[in-house]
Amino acid sequence: MTIPFHAGRIRALLFFLVALDVVLGSCALASPETWFRLFHGRAYADPAGLMRRAGAIWAAFALLETLALLRWKKEPWWLVLVAGMRLSEFFADWVHLAMAERVTLWGGVGLAVSPVFNACAGWFLIRAYRGTERR
Repeated sequence: MTIPFHAGRIRALLFFLVALDVVLGSCALASPETWFRLFHGRAYADPAGLMRRAGAIWAAFALLETLALLRWKKEPWWLVLVAGMRLSEFFADWVHLAMAERVTLWGGVGLAVSPVFNACAGWFLIRAYRGTERR
């Protein structure tokens, strides 16, 4: 199987996704207070532990994206797996943005832009997978 011509872009995107999810997951798990302050500008209040749950999900994303980064050339289906993960988040941040009592400028921009980014990343990875299958 031949690697698609845009292998460098695939690696760059996967590396960025790993870094993003490591940062989000680490912050949500280790210091949810910081995450809450950055995104909502208020004291941490999470009696159900949903912030740490989100952190665990981001950690799982980072793990699977790391595996994809290491294995996608030999097993291109990893690209579709990561695309599905990114697309599964498509509406979540817009719902969060709409339902939150308060968001900071940083939080508002992040929550507004991330669904578009996730859709583009998912589309790119699916196209990249289809390109590997054609070769």
